[in-house]
Amino acid sequence: MTSLDPNSPELMASKPPVAREGPDVPAFIVHHRPFFILAAVLVAQLLLLSLQITRNHDVRLIRVWAVAVFNPFQRSLHVITNMSVEAWRTYRSLLRAEQENRELHTQLASAQSQIQQLSEQAAESGRLRALLEFKSQLPVQTVAAEVIASSPGENSNAIFIDKGTGEGLTSDLAVITPAGVVGKTIAAFSHSSQVLLLTDPSSGVGVMLEKTRVQGVLKGDSQNLCLIRYIMNEEPVSFGEGVLTSGLDQIYPKGLRVGMVVATGAGNIYKNVEVKPAVDLSRLETVLVVLKPNSIQQQALNARP
Repeated sequence: MTSLDPNSPELMASKPPVAREGPDVPAFIVHHRPFFILAAVLVAQLLLLSLQITRNHDVRLIRVWAVAVFNPFQRSLHVITNMSVEAWRTYRSLLRAEQENRELHTQLASAQSQIQQLSEQAAESGRLRALLEFKSQLPVQTVAAEVIASSPGENSNAIFIDKGTGEGLTSDLAVITPAGVVGKTIAAFSHSSQVLLLTDPSSGVGVMLEKTRVQGVLKGDSQNLCLIRYIMNEEPVSFGEGVLTSGLDQIYPKGLRVGMVVATGAGNIYKNVEVKPAVDLSRLETVLVVLKPNSIQQQALNARP
């Protein structure tokens, strides 16, 4: 029989390696059992003493300790609860405020729309009242008309009104407003008419200066202004002087306001006189069309100063 050497390489290689692990917890407790027993006894004695010992107002010590231990947590929980409740109340208040804000915004928009409509109605009533008062003061017969369109083009110098031959309108009728002269009709249809404005170069109005009574012919220059032709250089023309119709063209009644002198200068023979129309021709809504007067009315018009 062959004897085996315990230190031989074969046996050394066949031995399983010993695993190195941490300390065994049960073994640690068994080894230090007296310490743990002592600690348990001390805790038990403290609990028994706290149950027997009382403080002020016969409050047991165990309750005092419990309060001391749990009171911070209770206070923290109370603070968190109050903050949560307050945050929820604030959130609900914000929701109500947002809803009320939306409702108020809707009511404000509705009120503004109503105010705008009422303002527009009041302005229209004012314009119609002024138009009727002006119409009642005229010595000629007129027809009220609404502006329905303007001729195409960037600098349009013609408009269309909603009255035509059905209402007795023809061409070459004066179109006016309480503020002054607008132009004249150049075409009349069944229920509409085309009006040539003062600012068109092909227009022509017999005019006179309000102070000196010097007469001339007003022509448009397509730049929202007009020019007075045939006033001699030696005639005095002052800035801001009013321009009225002379009635010599047999279209516009005498004495209607046309505009105001805004610039003047000497020319070769005649003065260059620029006139700003009395009527804002870009904001026309309602106008009056002057019908042809009969012979008696024409004589009365010619006799006006």
